Order: sequence, then structure tokens, then C-alpha cells
Amino acid sequence: MNNRVMIFDSTLRDGEQTPGAKLNAREKVKIARQLARLNVDVIEAGFPISSPGDLRAVQQISREVKGPIIAALARTVKEDIDCAWDSVKEAEKPRLHVFLASSDIHMEKKLRKSPEQCLKEAVEAVKYAKSLTNDVEYSLEDATRSREDYILKVTEAVIDAGATVVNIPDTVGFAVPREFGRLIKLIKTRVPNIDKAILSVHCHNDLGLAVINSLAAVENGARQIECNVNGIGERAGNAALEEIVMAMVIRHDEYPYSTGINIQEIYRSSRLVSKLTGIPIPLNKAVIGINAFAHSSGIHQDGVLKDKQTYEIINAGLIGGQAAQMVLTARSGRHAVRHQLETMNYRLEKEEFETFYQKYLELADKKKEIYKEDLEAMLIDVSYTEPTYVLEYLQTVSGTRTIPSAVVRLRKGEEIFEEVSSGSGPIDAAYKAVERITKIDTDMENFNLRAVSRGMDALGEVSLKINYEDKNIIGRGMSIDIVEASVMAYLDGINKLIRIINNSNGNQMGNIAKAGS
Repeated sequence: MNNRVMIFDSTLRDGEQTPGAKLNAREKVKIARQLARLNVDVIEAGFPISSPGDLRAVQQISREVKGPIIAALARTVKEDIDCAWDSVKEAEKPRLHVFLASSDIHMEKKLRKSPEQCLKEAVEAVKYAKSLTNDVEYSLEDATRSREDYILKVTEAVIDAGATVVNIPDTVGFAVPREFGRLIKLIKTRVPNIDKAILSVHCHNDLGLAVINSLAAVENGARQIECNVNGIGERAGNAALEEIVMAMVIRHDEYPYSTGINIQEIYRSSRLVSKLTGIPIPLNKAVIGINAFAHSSGIHQDGVLKDKQTYEIINAGLIGGQAAQMVLTARSGRHAVRHQLETMNYRLEKEEFETFYQKYLELADKKKEIYKEDLEAMLIDVSYTEPTYVLEYLQTVSGTRTIPSAVVRLRKGEEIFEEVSSGSGPIDAAYKAVERITKIDTDMENFNLRAVSRGMDALGEVSLKINYEDKNIIGRGMSIDIVEASVMAYLDGINKLIRIINNSNGNQMGNIAKAGS
């Protein structure tokens, strides 16, 4: 049996369904380009029928990103399939991914259709998709809670209809490795035409078993794994791409399979996805967490200093997480900065580098030393559209015997607005001042602060999620001053909210955007 396993990356589709992780088109393209450098086999770029914005994003990825197969998701509805095809038809290698529920509970409670109706729909949808492109994937949603005889029947029928890939999803993370492996083996041995299609799996992590279930499926004949960078996804997330790939690399004796993944790009891919989605990487996250290569125990430190292999089974350099090789300061010239970027495998065009270098100088004037992590954060922290409000001035007062207060000055076009407010702390006071200027009152759901690099003057990065009516927005900000970073993150969220509502409702947001005028 062929030991090559295809990596199907669904970060831009299933991963983006993580609550609050909405990406704009430019951010999606940026991640897709990095996934191409990572050398995934398939990029599932989105669910085009879900919104005009998602359609445009998938179209742009299809036109601009070369190398991987570009897939678009569709229900078994002609309108969905037409929309999905319109989004990927310009891709170098397009794929249509069609899905329909196969479990009794989904068919009866959600679809209110009989198994026979669903089977007929599945076959008709695959045939129609096949008339548009040769590469068609079919997914049996909630397969692990479906009747085995029905799974076998649907799998055989959709392959006869033209499906080139059949995907068996553990949609709610219900399966355990032994039974999931047995199901995959059953399909491989009992479906007579299975040799005409690639068998795929898509595992969720509700019980923390997504990665091991995926590997169990491969051991039993699956040859495509659907997974996401950092394991992000709905509810508890999906199988983590980096964990699956590195398990095959480090434990090749137990998992003698190969992927086409460029493991040197894992670290960069992980940081980019975390930054743009606003979803922090847990410190103890396997493979790519900060603590994955940290040692605090004296015994561990002694062993690592003598030989890293005593306590490290993965070398950080293996996944592209090399430490910086030189110290950069405000006195470092363009050549030194460019050299450091190149050692990190970042190559910028002349104009891009000049813009970046000015940002570098601004930070270097505030910090003694600039670390690799600072450079990475600045590279990722790019605003693609002109913000409605720009922070011009911030002053806060706080102390044990004072009332926390803030002065905030914002610029909107040629106009300047200033407000003074008090609050439970300096950040709260500053946020209230921003609300007074913008006339936008949001609910704060999440607030995360982390140090990007080292030292007392470390660059602080804030990501937060705000709610406004039915919209959830991620805001990001970065500064060596954590209060300033917090205000920048909040303002980033407000600006995104204004753009989203303006785009979806014409100028209905105009009155809010003009607040303070």
C-alpha cells in the first residue's frame, strides 16, 4: 500500500469557524500563501455560499496561490456547487468538496429526510460536481455516529458517481482510536470500488483524540488527513497539523508514512495563523508552544546542556524555530536587519523592506534590543485598509490612591477628537474614552496579553474579542506599553466593526462612523 499521506488543510474553512476568528480576504490570502510554502497538498479555502466576502476570498486564493489543490466546500445543492465552482475554477488545481449528513440523528432531526433521499441527493450532487471538474471530494457528515451498512452503501455509490476522494468525518469528536481504525479498515475491505478513490478522515477534538484518531485511520488505510494549523476549529478544535506531521517524523518507526510537508515552515505557519486569527497558542501546546522547548527543572537543564536529546525529542530548529543569531538595536543598519530577516527565511521587496525598516526604527527607539520574535510580530502586524480612527495621543493615570483616568485623542480623517474618562483601571478608562468618541458601545468577551519577546521592555501583544449586536470581532494591538497595546487592539476591533457593517449594510453604519463629527 502507498505510504504517502496527503495533508488537507482546512484552517481557512473549518479553522475560521472558531468563534471570533473571522479573517478578511487579504488575511486569508496571506495564510494561503504560507500554507503553500508549508507545502500542504490541499487548501480548503472556504465555504463560498456562506457570504459574498468568502466567495471573493476563495476566488482570490484560486487566482494567486499556486502549488496546492484549492478546494471549496458545498452542500449537496446545485446553487452551492455552482458558487463553489465559480470560486475555484481559476485555480491551477481545483477541487469541489460536497458534503451531506449520514447519521440517523442528523438526517432525521436536522435534515428531516430519509436515508434514501439523502443517498439520492449525494449521488446527484457528486455527478453534477463531476460535470464541472474531475476532482470531487464527498464527505459523510457525522460518519462516526452513522450505521456502518449505510456508510458502506453511500461510499460505494458516490465513488460510482465520480467521487475521487471520500471523507469520513468524526464531526463531533465522538470516536475512539480502536473503533475508528476498525471503521476505516471495514470501508477499505468491504467497499468494492474503494481503490478508485482516496479515503480521507476529518477528526474533531472534543475528547482530545483528534490526532490519535487520524493516525489510527492512516494505519488502517486512510491516505488523506484533514487538519488545521494549531488545531483550531469549532468547539474543541480539529486535529493539529503540526502534531500529526511531527508524529510521523519523530516516530517514523511506528508511523512509517510520509507527507510532503516542509517542516521548516511549521513554526512560521503557526505564528502567522495565531496572529491573524487572534487565537493565542497555549504555552504548553505540543510541538509549537513556547514551553515545548523550555526547561525549568535543574535536572532537566543539566541533561539538556550535556545533550539535548536527554529531554528534547524535537529540535526547535527542525520546525523553523531557530533562535536569533545576532542582537539588533537602534544602531543596527538596514543590512543587519535584512540579514536577520533572511536568516529567518523572510525576503522582502525593496519597497516592503523600507516600510518595515521604518517600523523597526520606531520600535528600536523604545527598546534596548530587538529579538527575532519582535521582528516576526512586526512582519505579521500589517493593516491592509485605512482605519476610520487612528490613535494620536494617550495618557493614563493610575495608582493605589488615585482614580484611574485616561486622556484619549483620536484622528478621523482631518478631524481630531479628544475625551477624558475614568474607570476601574487605566485600560478601562481609556476604553470608555474611545467609546465616548466613537459612540460605539461593545461588550468585551476575551482579553489576552502576552509578551512577544524577552526582557523588561518586551513587546506586548494584545488580542481581544468584542461583541456588537450579532457580530464578534477580533482586535489586535502591539506596543512595549501594554496600555497602549490594549487601546490599539480595541481601536482595531472598532475599525473592523465599522468596515464590516458598512460593507454588509451599505452606509447604515454611517451615523456611528460619523459619531463625534
